Amino acid sequence: MKRRQFFKTAGGAALLTSSGMCSFLMDLYALSSEENLSKVEARYYKKHPDREIECELCPRFCKLGDKERGYCGVRENIGGDYYTLVYGKPCSLNDDPIEKKPFFHYLPGNRTISVATAGCNVNCKFCQNWEISQVRPEQVQNYDVSPDALVDIAQKYNCPVIAYTYSEPIIFYEYMYDTSVKARRKGIKNVVITGGYINPEPLLELTKVVDAIKVDLKAFSQDFYTSYVKGKLEPVLEAIKIIAQSNVWMEIVYLVIPTLNDSTKELRGVCQWIMKEIGPDVPIHFSRFHPMYLIKNLPSTPISTLEKAHKIALQEGLRYAYIGNVPGHRAESTYCPKCHNTVVQRVGYKIQKSDITAGRCRNCSTPIPGIWS
Repeated sequence: MKRRQFFKTAGGAALLTSSGMCSFLMDLYALSSEENLSKVEARYYKKHPDREIECELCPRFCKLGDKERGYCGVRENIGGDYYTLVYGKPCSLNDDPIEKKPFFHYLPGNRTISVATAGCNVNCKFCQNWEISQVRPEQVQNYDVSPDALVDIAQKYNCPVIAYTYSEPIIFYEYMYDTSVKARRKGIKNVVITGGYINPEPLLELTKVVDAIKVDLKAFSQDFYTSYVKGKLEPVLEAIKIIAQSNVWMEIVYLVIPTLNDSTKELRGVCQWIMKEIGPDVPIHFSRFHPMYLIKNLPSTPISTLEKAHKIALQEGLRYAYIGNVPGHRAESTYCPKCHNTVVQRVGYKIQKSDITAGRCRNCSTPIPGIWS
């Protein structure tokens, strides 16, 4: 089987057929051909002489000649104008629990319509969705789903939230932004699952139209970002600070990878930074790594390492630390920082009990930060 055929069958169809919406999509939305990519002018770029452009969406600042694409593979210079090739062309569309994102303090127990296109502006060697993030849009199956159509799907399936996820939503910024504006008019919320590799100006504009952002903080060292992400740490830290100063709800995930970003020094450093720059109430999820993509030589993260990270977070004053990818662990649940009552009990992606009333612990009335209804 040729590489392109593999991606068409494995990367596209497998993701689509995992959803109960697949038959609905196949009935109503045409499968895009390789020649039927979008040609919608991109935002955040400037023109240079001789039909060259410079992308200003993310910290790569790609400088491109005519017919060249950016690092993400989904934005192209055509005759001196810059275009997004994936506007309204998702390759994955599923219904998920919001806890899967993970959001633990934002509308718990609700379903989301999760959407992604091909492409990414980094190259994480441990990416779990590499089949779509590390390919060009011609290499996966794409569907014609406009922003209006995506909002209609959310309404049809009674999903109060659209989640931009799986790959890196920043690379389909225009599609995400326009859909978010239309969704808000219909009372539908928008959440973004991102690595935070975006420039300040487009991020500030995005925070005006979305409701929650989860940032994957890959590590707390530039060496890790250089070797395993192909990006820079500082712009991500700056993005986290910008989101924290906005009206958008934020949660942070730190995937703990054995021997690479799990030292006590690094874990304490990231917790101290969050405490100093953001404060004690941002939820942080320490997620378990499983070998995949280009890192298959390391074992899954020991649970004891995750528990160490969780303990460090609490020691440094962070009130809402979680352990992820370990279903049934006590640290999946939310506890009142004052009386230690279990205010939200979780097992995997399911809510077993909620003891929050009007945003407060039902036992002692302590406010529990989040958007609970």
